[in-house]
Amino acid sequence: MKKFSLVEFSVGRPRLVVAIVVLITLGFLTQFPKIKTDTNPKNMLPPTSDVRVWNDEVDRTFGLYEDTIAVGIVNDDGILNERTLGKILRITDEVLRIDGVAARDVNALPTITNVTAEAGVLKVAPLMAGVPATRAEMGGLRKELTENPLFRGRVISDDGKTTAIYAPLEKGANGKAIADRITEIVKKEGGPERYYIAGDPVARDTFGAEMFKLMAVFAPIAGCIMLVARYLMFKDLFLSVTLMMDAMISIVWSMGLLIALGFPVHIMSSMAPVFLMAIATDSIHIFNEFYFRYREKRDKKAAIIETMKAVGRPVRYTALATAVGFGVLMFMDIVPVKVFGAVVAFGTVALRVLSFSFIPAMFTFVKEKNIEKIAVGEEISAGGSSGFLRGLATAGAHSPKATAVIGLILFGVSVIGISRIVVNNNMVEWFKSNSDIRTADSVLNTALGGTSLGYVVAVSNEDEYIKTPEAMRQIEGLQRHLEKVPVVGKTSSVVDYVKRINRVLHDDDPKYDTIPSSKEEIGQYLFLFSMSAKPSDLDNVVDYPFRKANIWVQLKTWDAQAMRSVLRAVDEYKQENPGTLVFKPAGIAYFNLVWNDEVLWDMLKGFIIALVVIFVILSFNFGSVKWAAIGYTPLLFTILLIYGAVGYMGKDFDMPIAVLSCLSLGMAVDFSIHFISRLRQRLKEAGQTGTPSSESLVNALLWTAARPGKGIMRNAVLFASAFSVMLFAPLTPYITVGAFIVSMMLLSAILTMIYLPAMIVLFRGRLFGGN
Repeated sequence: MKKFSLVEFSVGRPRLVVAIVVLITLGFLTQFPKIKTDTNPKNMLPPTSDVRVWNDEVDRTFGLYEDTIAVGIVNDDGILNERTLGKILRITDEVLRIDGVAARDVNALPTITNVTAEAGVLKVAPLMAGVPATRAEMGGLRKELTENPLFRGRVISDDGKTTAIYAPLEKGANGKAIADRITEIVKKEGGPERYYIAGDPVARDTFGAEMFKLMAVFAPIAGCIMLVARYLMFKDLFLSVTLMMDAMISIVWSMGLLIALGFPVHIMSSMAPVFLMAIATDSIHIFNEFYFRYREKRDKKAAIIETMKAVGRPVRYTALATAVGFGVLMFMDIVPVKVFGAVVAFGTVALRVLSFSFIPAMFTFVKEKNIEKIAVGEEISAGGSSGFLRGLATAGAHSPKATAVIGLILFGVSVIGISRIVVNNNMVEWFKSNSDIRTADSVLNTALGGTSLGYVVAVSNEDEYIKTPEAMRQIEGLQRHLEKVPVVGKTSSVVDYVKRINRVLHDDDPKYDTIPSSKEEIGQYLFLFSMSAKPSDLDNVVDYPFRKANIWVQLKTWDAQAMRSVLRAVDEYKQENPGTLVFKPAGIAYFNLVWNDEVLWDMLKGFIIALVVIFVILSFNFGSVKWAAIGYTPLLFTILLIYGAVGYMGKDFDMPIAVLSCLSLGMAVDFSIHFISRLRQRLKEAGQTGTPSSESLVNALLWTAARPGKGIMRNAVLFASAFSVMLFAPLTPYITVGAFIVSMMLLSAILTMIYLPAMIVLFRGRLFGGN
């Protein structure tokens, strides 16, 4: 009984195959209206992760909010004038009415709690209930702002030119939508004041909205560029569209399955279509070989079948290597990483199924006169591209030792560059430096304490211990120590309230700006304050058994490494000042640090596992560990050179670069598999069963570079030209992806043409002398 062949079935029943593919695609398309999105990095970690459980506990204990928007107001002549303060009052009043804003806990000049005393009686009231009407009232406001450490660096800058409104958000509120509403409010007020809107929810939700817009814009543009490039390569619009359809069908299947299974589209999975469109270019090897085979057979169906016999094995194994490269991510700890890996792995398998069914079926609809016209230009000896590829292979094959030495030098230089890489993440820096979000963040970080917020929770095992002078002094000492860290702009805690109350109850005498000497006095002050202040004022800094105190740490950057500096400072302080309190980090800045480490190291772990698994696949494909090692040469050089350049440029190793690590595996191995498989096939067809002579090996290498190599270079150029459009994106991760894909594809293709011939000639005896 004849063995079933999907290719022959597709060539024999092309209309049926196309109809089945269309029906399956329509089925997956029906899932798209159910799409859900999730751009919150918090959900990169499972709800049961230690950092999320601890942060949620801290939020509940101290009545904190997960997200806060900071609205900066700047006047170069100073904000303490009637006109500017009137605007601040009106803006604050409008912000309080925005749905999603926790109005009761908004902090600004009109709402922030001010602690004073009259005739020995503690008075707690909003700082600015109305705009000061007289010069004396304005002077009093200025005095309160400049002398109160709770205000300086928070609602007033040292130079008096900047203030901020801090608007905490209710759970589930959309930061971008609220930021857009605030933008409308401040536009009505006009100048000369300048307004800036910053904060993690603004950056996160704006990035999410822009991310999906870019996917909607750049995917079609990239597709059009790829379509034009294919047409210029093959001069046949129908086949160019066919190759484009191959990519789009796999994207619909993969994203449709993701949506059908109920997973939201996260930051990482949103990039899956980009990767699948890139991986789909591997089908160009089928197109490249088809025209050569047609010139030999002069029969369309026979040429299709012979083409798939020639490239079938390398196409299958490149798909397997790419699918495994992404598939190992399914065994990582981070759920969105798992989903991303599964989506791309499934899409890669779908692409290969389409390569052996849909593409052969579509070939049958192409008119033979069009094939004949294109095939004439596919002569190996014709065209500048074949000559260029021969030249690259000649350089490696004729000077293998010199090529190897140059490679070793590049290896050393790259390793030094890689050693300089810093693992870091900063969502604000995912926007261009001249963007509104980056500008606002920079202005507020320069003028005030900082837009990134972390906490250090002081924990004791004894009720009421936080009220003791010893606990207060230990907390105050840590605050002063943290404020020496360059990235820390301001700290605040229950100690600041106690010192302020002590001072105002002693006729505002600066010498009483200290911690009281007894637990009873501290307890009395806190009781008086709690009776008059907003509940959140005290709730935010202590728990009610007084076992825990919360130190607010404002950071002047969203770099994950900033919180690491805080942790080091806390450890230093504990070593130098041992005490009974235990200090634990918390807050969004701490989460960003943990998320940064866990996600990026998870990706790196997956990358290393994929390296090992792909090497096993290469060994199995080539039937030789030696050939697998040779096939790894372009892969390793591509990775080393790219990441060495990252180190020398001072670029942080962040999530977009980590994701690109997976892509570099699939693409570089793809080229090696095609080159080595077709080389060995050529030698076998020439009757070379043992160790070939130097001359015959070099000739075979040059043929491989000129014929299958043309498909490799076309793949690289097609891929790179399409994704060069991402260099013009407004978001830096997309620019990074575009720049890396362009350089990665071209570099890996060129290294394949140079280093594989060099290594094969250099180790000819070992490679062909036995496995």
